[in-house]
Amino acid sequence: MAFGIGMLENEKCAGAVRGKQIEIACDCWFTARGRTKPLMIKIKNDKGEVQTIDEIKVHYSEEKNYSGIHSVEYDCSITFEGKIYAVKLIFFKEECRWVMTSS
Repeated sequence: MAFGIGMLENEKCAGAVRGKQIEIACDCWFTARGRTKPLMIKIKNDKGEVQTIDEIKVHYSEEKNYSGIHSVEYDCSITFEGKIYAVKLIFFKEECRWVMTSS
């Protein structure tokens, strides 16, 4: 495997992230084994105000490889202003960065 060729052969590539990516701040729990669980997110609205969402239900999570970038994708329901939304929260491991996409 010279120069990293073939390193990702065993990992299925999920392609590019689908949908509009919204940058978020995420408060999460790290388990003793290094797994993460989102607890709260903060997002800017159209007016630039920061809003907090702490009603997050994680249905499942799975390791993904988006165009060679190792990530964890969380399929979630969030409750915001009395409405429930289906979203995906994505944690890009190498960048320590979170985004949200809506289904």
